[in-house]
Amino acid sequence: MNKNQMHDMSSMSNQHDMSQMSHSDSMADMSSMSQHSGHMHMMAGGNMMNMDMGDMRRRFWWSLILMIPIIFITPLMGLDLPFTKTFPGSNWVTAILATALYIVGTKPFFTGAIAELKQKKPAMMSLISMGLLVTFWYSIYALLANTFLHSDVMDYFWEFATLVVIMLLGHLLEMSATMRAGDATTELRKLMPETAHVQHGDTFMDMPLSSLKNGMVVQVLAGEAFPGDGLVQSGQSQIDESLMTGESKPITKKVGDKVIGGTINGDATLLVLLNGVGNNSFIGQLENTLTHSQNAKSQAEDLATKVASWLFWLALAFAIGAFLIWTPLKGLNFAINIAVTTLVIACPHALGLAIPMVIQRTKAIAASDGILIKNHKNVIMAKNIQYALMDKTGTLTNGHFTVQKLVFTGIKEDDALAIMAGLESQSTHPLAKSLVSYVTDKKIQATPMTQVKVLNGYGVQGQLKNVTYTLASGRYLDENHIQYQALDDMGTVSYLTDGQQVLAAISQGDSIKTSTPQFIQDLKAAGITPVMVTGDNQQTANHVAQQLGITEVRAQTSPQDKIKLVKEYQSKGQVMMIGDGINDAPALAQANLSIAIGAGTQVAQASADAVLISPSLTKVIDLIHLARNANRKEIENLWWGAGYNVLAIPAAAGLFAFAGITLNPMIGAIVMSLSTVIVAINALLLRK
Repeated sequence: MNKNQMHDMSSMSNQHDMSQMSHSDSMADMSSMSQHSGHMHMMAGGNMMNMDMGDMRRRFWWSLILMIPIIFITPLMGLDLPFTKTFPGSNWVTAILATALYIVGTKPFFTGAIAELKQKKPAMMSLISMGLLVTFWYSIYALLANTFLHSDVMDYFWEFATLVVIMLLGHLLEMSATMRAGDATTELRKLMPETAHVQHGDTFMDMPLSSLKNGMVVQVLAGEAFPGDGLVQSGQSQIDESLMTGESKPITKKVGDKVIGGTINGDATLLVLLNGVGNNSFIGQLENTLTHSQNAKSQAEDLATKVASWLFWLALAFAIGAFLIWTPLKGLNFAINIAVTTLVIACPHALGLAIPMVIQRTKAIAASDGILIKNHKNVIMAKNIQYALMDKTGTLTNGHFTVQKLVFTGIKEDDALAIMAGLESQSTHPLAKSLVSYVTDKKIQATPMTQVKVLNGYGVQGQLKNVTYTLASGRYLDENHIQYQALDDMGTVSYLTDGQQVLAAISQGDSIKTSTPQFIQDLKAAGITPVMVTGDNQQTANHVAQQLGITEVRAQTSPQDKIKLVKEYQSKGQVMMIGDGINDAPALAQANLSIAIGAGTQVAQASADAVLISPSLTKVIDLIHLARNANRKEIENLWWGAGYNVLAIPAAAGLFAFAGITLNPMIGAIVMSLSTVIVAINALLLRK
């Protein structure tokens, strides 16, 4: 399936709300999905087959070892090359080595061909397998005929060996460049705790996540990750859901509120009734979506599959036709030789390397420019990007809070900051860390406070010399009837009060990256419309968008909403998605081209087609230009690879014999090698 045919993640929100799931929907389901992390899923005529990367690598190296002596002791289509060293019995040595190579190296192709033929859609695997079968078994026949019947039949062991190795190399290059399906799901699983504190009467017992069932009540301590989705049964706490929802501010959760597995509990203990575990949890459905998204085939690969299918039928038709026509005209031996030569000429050496060579060249260029390409299929095909959907926090902004504004009334600045830092010094809250860091940088010593406690949903409170100080939100001041003048700022505002009056106000927010304004201008200059998509509130989103000149803004979006937005814009044109959080992962998987920021979460990086090593956005435009050039090179290589076969197959079959034009097998081999070299050189000529 391609990216535009993914499972609709909007169903996630409905399933996420379900309160009762089956016992089988446990974390064991998620664990089973990880078994594919070391495998690739290779398209075989629309069918999927698991192929272990390590197994493919071993097959390649053993095949290469076996091929080397074959090419030195075996003539190329009857031609002794300068390095060819035959000796008495060398033909039998070659046959033994080729047989070992047949056993070691051909299985992936035969398996793929069987899958294609079962679907009645022969393509690349069938074309390769046909070439392997003909070259090997005809060579065995030639060996036996020449040895025992004293015939003079040409073998194709040289062609067989090189075809196996070149095709294994091509697929190995493609696998290493594209198959990272396990990365995203592995990083998602890392968010979940290994065990959960399950309630049994008045006690709690630690149980592995694979044993969790819906309806269980679990205890989640301060600072722990939730083991599944559920509803708060007891307690109130601040929850960091930024990785999942994109909301940069911690969310207050109380009895009856939903919590998401993998998010982090704040400073209080909660009891949670589980209603979503395993594949039916929020993370489980994210994992399933990301796994399916890795199965995309690029347009160029689809074209290569179609070309291989055409060549398969073309070669087969010409071989059979040549055999039937030449048998009465020139005899059986001549007809067999023509038919075999036709099938050998059809071996897709150049076609098999056409795309993998461009993949490796593209990755090398991008890496030298600070970009890691993970999914070449979508990077190369993103040639007509029209919309750039971008997350705000961590993508357009730096992704961490900074102090933006301070106001002091009736207290010295240093004293106020020292008290604030003293109140926040033990907190792990992002706002608290930002404030403490700011005070430390100003070389102000935090004032030790006593009886410090967290006011869930409001702020923090402590005592100093019998005076109770509170650093809290405006809502706390309203509820406690403390008069204050609201600080006019777009950031998160907290107020320091002694219970009688407001002593200071602080606004904290996320600063815009220095590279962002130029990047937005570059996008517009390239004809790409920037769209900001964020989980933050509309006011904060509009404030950032106005500074950057972004006119299209979507705020308070969930991961499901982001997928819908990507699909909405895809109905208008090709979409690029740039993000850095787990909440961006499904949208990254859905987009035509997805880019993750190097400083972002590993899940986002694993889900993206490309990763920027630095947080700067200035390389994105370079990547788009590279993608367009690489796509052109792939198409050119397909023409070179297929063009040789289209011309050589009829010539080998004797179609032009009436004009005195025949294709000598030796000439065919030379042209075949030249075509492969041209494909390689053309790939190396790729530039940004």
